[in-house]
Amino acid sequence: MAIKINWDALGIGASVACAIHCAVLPLLLTSLPVFGINIIDNAAFEYFMIFLALCVGCYALMHGFRKHHGKIVPLLLFTAGMLLLFAKQHWHRYELYILPFAVIFIVSAHFINFRLCKPHHIKKEEQPERIAA
Repeated sequence: MAIKINWDALGIGASVACAIHCAVLPLLLTSLPVFGINIIDNAAFEYFMIFLALCVGCYALMHGFRKHHGKIVPLLLFTAGMLLLFAKQHWHRYELYILPFAVIFIVSAHFINFRLCKPHHIKKEEQPERIAA
């Protein structure tokens, strides 16, 4: 029995985890430097999270594009979101303004890709027959 991974769900999960990290972690874990742990504003950790989202997103969206729907809209939304994530890393002053749009674009790309791929998972015998009028 083969296990199938829903890459769009994984991409949405990674994007949401990134959003939670960026929004909640600074609020809840500001005492970590006292213990010698520095995750907040750690450039290596930030780039790792962006790279993880990029890898998962590219795989999921390219799979959907090639094998299921051939629509470019999810790829364009994802590209815009990833560019905004890299812009957030470059312009720290505007991070709180850029991040919500980056997350919205990335999650939207995965959601649209998921919706476009969904009709291809329905078996032919499960599809209702159309009656010609």
